Amino acid sequence: MLKYISKICVMVPALLLLGSCWELDQEVLDGVTPQDVANSTNPQLINVLKASAYSRIVGGWGAHNGIWAIHEVASDEMAIPQKGADWEDGGLWLRIHRHTWGPSEEAFNNSWNYCFTAVGEINNLIISFPDVELLVAELKVLRALPYLWLIDAFGNVPIITETSTGGNPTNNTRKEVFAFIESSILDNIDLLEKKDSKTTMNYYTAKAMLAKLYINAEVYTGTPRWADAEAAANEVINSGVYSLSFNFFSNFSTRNGGSTENILTLPYDQNNAGGFNLAQMTLHYLSQNTFNLQEQPWNGYASLEEFYNKFDDNDVRKASFLVGPQFAADGTRLNDISAEPGDPDGQPLTFTPKINELSPNAFRQAGARVAKYEYATGAGSSLSNDYVLIRLADIILIKAEAAFRQGKNSEALAALNQVRTRASLPALASISADDIYNERGFEFFAEGIRRSDQIRFGKFNQPWWEKGASQPFRGLFPIPLQQINANPNLTQNPGY
Repeated sequence: MLKYISKICVMVPALLLLGSCWELDQEVLDGVTPQDVANSTNPQLINVLKASAYSRIVGGWGAHNGIWAIHEVASDEMAIPQKGADWEDGGLWLRIHRHTWGPSEEAFNNSWNYCFTAVGEINNLIISFPDVELLVAELKVLRALPYLWLIDAFGNVPIITETSTGGNPTNNTRKEVFAFIESSILDNIDLLEKKDSKTTMNYYTAKAMLAKLYINAEVYTGTPRWADAEAAANEVINSGVYSLSFNFFSNFSTRNGGSTENILTLPYDQNNAGGFNLAQMTLHYLSQNTFNLQEQPWNGYASLEEFYNKFDDNDVRKASFLVGPQFAADGTRLNDISAEPGDPDGQPLTFTPKINELSPNAFRQAGARVAKYEYATGAGSSLSNDYVLIRLADIILIKAEAAFRQGKNSEALAALNQVRTRASLPALASISADDIYNERGFEFFAEGIRRSDQIRFGKFNQPWWEKGASQPFRGLFPIPLQQINANPNLTQNPGY
């Protein structure tokens, strides 16, 4: 009989990575050897073995001070205004918003460690069970996912595989990382199942990853791959496995596992898989009473007024923001007795799209808050919503963009209008690059995508609220100084 235990019961080789190593912490089968695994056809065994790799991917993506945060705050979607001593944080989030960050920022190092810890765990599993063909294929495609994040954020990063011998690796070029991601997927995709498996890799997830890679190919390598992006997107769209959810917000509900649209999600659970802290990160302290939250929120992340105001009032997606007067769960008006004397809204808690200033004395209730994900009544500090990494709407808009950039305007327009119609907006009669860019902004607010879109559309270095024009090299974050200090073979990105 299969017996599950909570910790590893066999020793496996540990892969050294950037001066660190990771010991496997996974569920395995009691007394089972690698040879047993290689000869087994029991799918339960493989599922248990790969669980630790997926748990590392879940990790802290949805938490503060990590990879989601740097993408969002560096874009024109969000800021973390400083409210006196609250959220001063050594100026970290002010610098990220203003594009004046340096290489020693803690959030960059956290993001780097998050990705490479996942890579290390995956490599350990491949080393331990190299002859389990289906397991290794899935793991290699899974390993491409953190590299997709790394190429976007840091560009020139070391490629670490199961054949790496440890020590201090050097950077690979962004082009080399691109080729590695592409080959990791193409060499293994045909061994993946063609089914809907939202929290694990499947054939269509891999195709969606290729679509996201190819749409950014010109940024990553200097050579566009629009036709390849369109072809990969079409295979996902035409599979019949996914469809746009009738209710946009069902994709982000507490129980969103049944979404017809979500392709790849991180299965957070407030009791067993914590780390999705959005309610804590964005809501006002008194919002604890609105949702009967178990812990008081931190009153941090808020949307920029200009971004919020771009939404049409008829766009159902405008409900992704929490604005206006706030009430307790029993209907009582919330009152912030610590509201600043200069706040025109006074003590009655009211979320206003306008933020009076980024620092040092932003009003406590200023800024539209993130409400895209459902905040379940009585939720803990971590949410149980599955975080959406890839969904069909993204792939449809990738198709629209890729077709448009090839001059296929009618195909692009049809795809774009699919998404607009779901949002209760009228179909457009013509299409431009700005139409696609804006639609992606409306559709993917708070999904960690905006920074990449701004870079691809040439908008990232433009000025916006409390941020001047920034230098072109800011399109890449710096290699964290903490990593360079630990590994002198690493070379810093240009400009830093």
